[in-house]
Amino acid sequence: MKTKTIYYCTNCGNETLQWMGKCPACGAWNTLAEHVEAPAKPGKRVSAAERSERKPKHLSQILSGSEQRFLTGLGELDRVLGGGAVTGSLVLVGGAPGIGKSTLLLQICKELCRDRTVLYVSGEESESQLKMRAERLGVNSEKLLLYAETDMDEVLRAANEIRPNILIVDSIQTMYASENATSPGGISQVKDCTMALLQLSKQSGITVFVVGHVNKEGSIAGPKVLEHMVDCVLYFEGERSGPYRLLRAAKNRFGSTNEIGVFEMVSSGLREIPNPSEVLLAGRPKGTAGTCVACAMEGTRPVLAEVQALVTRSFLNVPRRTTDGFDYNRAALLIAVLEKRGGLRLSDCDLFLNVIGGLRIDEPGSDLPVAIAIASSFRDLPVAEDLTAIGELGLTGETRMISNLDQRLAEIARLGFTKCIIPRHGTETIAAPRGLQLLRVRNIREAIEIALV
Repeated sequence: MKTKTIYYCTNCGNETLQWMGKCPACGAWNTLAEHVEAPAKPGKRVSAAERSERKPKHLSQILSGSEQRFLTGLGELDRVLGGGAVTGSLVLVGGAPGIGKSTLLLQICKELCRDRTVLYVSGEESESQLKMRAERLGVNSEKLLLYAETDMDEVLRAANEIRPNILIVDSIQTMYASENATSPGGISQVKDCTMALLQLSKQSGITVFVVGHVNKEGSIAGPKVLEHMVDCVLYFEGERSGPYRLLRAAKNRFGSTNEIGVFEMVSSGLREIPNPSEVLLAGRPKGTAGTCVACAMEGTRPVLAEVQALVTRSFLNVPRRTTDGFDYNRAALLIAVLEKRGGLRLSDCDLFLNVIGGLRIDEPGSDLPVAIAIASSFRDLPVAEDLTAIGELGLTGETRMISNLDQRLAEIARLGFTKCIIPRHGTETIAAPRGLQLLRVRNIREAIEIALV
């Protein structure tokens, strides 16, 4: 039987019959990887009874059942998963090496092993290394089984014999299928091993957690179709040199993808931060120009974060524009609005924008605080410590209403802020929480005049 060689794009999953430097589907360069397809094996014969069960059914004939969830012991992880892990689901946890993925999954075993059996399979560490880490995290249960193996066939055999409630595979890039001749970590190996775990979870009802490394672009290493095969994709983010970690969902078939979980890496493992606003605002400088507090909605949770801007005179022909935690194109739009409608000459200035704490703000409601932070740095005038801002900016400089304003204002008042700049239009019926003064503005000029007194 002849084998067939095709090429996968690791960025989008597109298939071609020949190698090309540029993917014809997504336009990415040098992302095509070779994949040798093994000849198809003859399938087993299906009996007439089984064939009758596989016929298409009417929607009314299909029995619907609500998914069964269980808590992992970490409230921040349960929040991101949508209220807990779903029985029989396949969850992919991705992140940079050393960010804490293995620590996160081993730490939840402390709660899971109280009434469930967990099989932890590691292809990167020995069983003695896993025991040392478990002892450091305080995990000690007879229902936790450790298994150092990279052969997927052996992993499936052990899972079928033990029948655990939860299976953890760390990591998918170290696993290999014996019938596949390619090396571990390759595209075909990752796909085959993930498909085998998917079939195991759906047929036996075992909840599977899979660890996946990310490449230099920040996406899961391996084919993009890997993310389409699993039920949930979680990204564990943060600076390795910093103590804080963010967990966010890029895909979730059983819940929202807008929730985030915040952790702090300590000597005993990961510590949950149920109130991230206080942590993200800790250490905020006082009486310093170029900083303003923004309130972003992360799912159902309002999170306050400090936005810092630095505007300096440029000695380059093309001024530099650098952003961290904020969309670059959105920042360019705000700079243009500030120059045209706000009266700030920024065309000959270098501008650096940063969101403190590793948080990434993507919603339009942060336009106003970002613009105020830029104006504060440009004029070298500090914003009042008890003032924050919420609102979207249009291209004509007008302020626009945003969603969930009541929840944001309640969080702002709870953290001790006494003044908040909000759009005038659409907020006439909004009542201010006790101790919070609402400053309504029509455009960016009014907002700058109020903020920079």
